[in-house]
Amino acid sequence: MDLIKTYLKIILIVILTLILATLAIIASIIDRSGRIYNVLGKIWAKILLWIAGVRVKVIGLDNINPKENYVYVANHISGFDIPVVMASLPGQLRIVFKKELTKIPVFGWQLKIGPYILIDRENPTKAMESLEKAKKKIEKGVSVLLFAEGTRSLDGNIQPFKRGAFTLATRSGKKIVPLTIKGTYEILPKKKLRIRPGEVKLFIDPPIEHDGSTDKKSELELMEKVRNIIVKNYYGENESN
Repeated sequence: MDLIKTYLKIILIVILTLILATLAIIASIIDRSGRIYNVLGKIWAKILLWIAGVRVKVIGLDNINPKENYVYVANHISGFDIPVVMASLPGQLRIVFKKELTKIPVFGWQLKIGPYILIDRENPTKAMESLEKAKKKIEKGVSVLLFAEGTRSLDGNIQPFKRGAFTLATRSGKKIVPLTIKGTYEILPKKKLRIRPGEVKLFIDPPIEHDGSTDKKSELELMEKVRNIIVKNYYGENESN
């Protein structure tokens, strides 16, 4: 019975994604600002979570100012991380995503032509170009979301962070906001075709200011500070990874 429910949810999610992705393609053509795209993304995320039976408890929403834009940095443990964040954060949000996702029919196409930022992890030069593109978007008043681990965790544990998000934060001069996503691994682990309903917690910590130093040492210190916050939220006071 659980398997049948999972397949039904997957079918509904695929249909929802195809419809909203098609609308997103049209929106990207007629509205280059990305505002309509952003609204469609939030609608997609909220309906998807409802279909899957996922409830999101947001902790610390009052730590951010809806009128400001930030560099958000989150852990990444499940395909449900993106809808959880999209449905919960206010304002205009742009996500940095890996280029492999553009290979997915319709969904990948709308990512490619939409306002999100594609990153080629295997090409350092192009990766830096992507961060520069993200910096320009931030300068126009939008927030950017990066998953600091670069890819989803296979076992649900937090992986080592990469410097990209912190390079962007220091170069843009924007505050960095740690986001901790807890519970999505139980909903849908990586490489598993199973969706279980449940509650997910999204911790939004206070924005971290920095002095704008762009040297490697400063970026690594910022990275370690953010990772420690996320690890503490994810595992609790008495656990670490």
